[in-house]
Amino acid sequence: MCLAVPGKLIEIYEEAGMKMGKIDYNGTVNKACLEYVPEIETGQYTVVHAGFAISVINEEEAARSYDAWREYTDAAARDGVDVFGEPLDKEGKIE
Repeated sequence: MCLAVPGKLIEIYEEAGMKMGKIDYNGTVNKACLEYVPEIETGQYTVVHAGFAISVINEEEAARSYDAWREYTDAAARDGVDVFGEPLDKEGKIE
C-alpha cells in the first residue's frame, strides 16, 4: 500500500544542493524533498509521498485527511487489527 501523507512545513533548508524541509505529520517530524513544490512556504501544508513533497494543500484539506485516517484506524481497531491487518491485543497494541 502506498500513501501520500499531509504534513505542515516547519523549516526549509538546503541539503546537497536540494531544497529540503522538516515536515510535521501531526506530531511526528521528518524531512522531505521540496524540489517539486518550489513555491511552498513555512507554515503551509504539503502532501508527501516517498520522501517527496508532491503538492501544497490548505489546512482544511490536511485536517480532512487526518480525520479520514483516524476513521480508518479506529475501524481497524474495532475489528481487532491494525491498519496492516496485524492482530491487536486487549489494550489495542500489536501482539
